[in-house]
Amino acid sequence: MNKRMVKYLLLAMCLGVFANVAEAQKKNTRTATKRTTTRKTTKAKTKTTIVPTEAKTDTVAAVVAAPVAPPPPRIDSLPIKYVKKSLRPDEAVETTVLKDRIPLPYENLRADDAMFRHKIWREIDTREKLNLPFRYSADENNGNQRFISILFKAIQDSLVTVFDNVDDRFTTPMTKSDIVKKITGDEIIVPVMDSLGNVVKYDTTHKDIVLDSFYKFHVKEEVIFDKESSRLFWRILGIAPVMNVYTAQGNQFVGQTELFWVYYPDMRPIFAKYEVYNGKNFGARMSWEELFEGRMFYGRIVKSTIDNPYDKFIDQIPGLKDNMILQLLEGENIKEKIFNYEQDLWSY
Repeated sequence: MNKRMVKYLLLAMCLGVFANVAEAQKKNTRTATKRTTTRKTTKAKTKTTIVPTEAKTDTVAAVVAAPVAPPPPRIDSLPIKYVKKSLRPDEAVETTVLKDRIPLPYENLRADDAMFRHKIWREIDTREKLNLPFRYSADENNGNQRFISILFKAIQDSLVTVFDNVDDRFTTPMTKSDIVKKITGDEIIVPVMDSLGNVVKYDTTHKDIVLDSFYKFHVKEEVIFDKESSRLFWRILGIAPVMNVYTAQGNQFVGQTELFWVYYPDMRPIFAKYEVYNGKNFGARMSWEELFEGRMFYGRIVKSTIDNPYDKFIDQIPGLKDNMILQLLEGENIKEKIFNYEQDLWSY
């Protein structure tokens, strides 16, 4: 019995030792496996080839960041001669009050009191002797004294609204750049030559502007007979400078066209500050506003609403197109009709 117990005890001790050895070997195997795996991974990492990444450009960002070409500059400077102001009084008399004068407001005319109303279009030719003050080219503190220079300066200083010549009813305003483009026209290609006369290159330019080339003006006015005051009123509505039109090469005259229209009541305060040259007045000079209100100019009639159902100019009437003398006589006939109407209203 004791021998069996000893055998069982020895067998149990052997089994315990065997179990401990097996467990120790199992732990050693796990550790070795871990180390081996780590070494392999490190070795694999070191042997990995690194492929460089190519830089990709963002096309959307490039388009957004690309500089936008600035638009061509707008030419909005009219051909006005620069005139320096005098640093000392250039006149022996005090004229400050005269140059700050304001025109008197118009008398109100009721439509019910108008017994006679017609519109008249005139053409003022400044080459005629009575209209020579329109071409007076002296320089004073308020600028050049040509009539066209006065108009250009008022437009340049944004003192008046300019209207396109699509019609004469003041419907389409114009900008300064539109006026400059209309005056200068399209670009002209000019060859550039060297000293030997050979063409080196071609350049673009614009035609030169001569202020004296604007020697005609159109005036639109309305004649009204007011029965309340028994007077005949002439009210100017608009003024338009006339420009000569040539071909692109500038060597052939095509015709004439109105450059723009300005509303005359808007120009009255400006005209009141400019004096008119008068070589026969030794005491004082009238203003441009007084010249127009006093009818101190000559303009031949080119159109009227009297007996004109087709709204045509005189030079478009059949039989008068090619005869300037008959056109002039027709304008005088219209003036006589207005004069006779006023005189026939009086009874003696």
